[in-house]
Amino acid sequence: NFDQALNSAATPVVVDFYAPWCGPCKMLAPLLDSLAGRLAGRVQFFKVNVDEAPGLARRFEVTGVPMLAFFANGELRDTVIGFPQPQELARKLTNLMAGSPAEVRA
Repeated sequence: NFDQALNSAATPVVVDFYAPWCGPCKMLAPLLDSLAGRLAGRVQFFKVNVDEAPGLARRFEVTGVPMLAFFANGELRDTVIGFPQPQELARKLTNLMAGSPAEVRA
């Protein structure tokens, strides 16, 4: 259950909304796997296949994949659509772990 896992997470969460047919999603997966290992205990990483969970995709307004959604205390704090630049991803993860306030979403 997505909501239960998200709300019971003791750390911030990054959700990777992806599709198996998406080339950039396939390129992003190894980077996220590496980050999950390096940040174990500080950030949790979840994956959501938008083809299998269209309701979640609609709920979080996934307009393109990959889309990373950053959550703290069960609340959406930020998103990135497309393959993020490494500096941008590092900054967003640092802000998420530091508990920085949500950035303004477009």
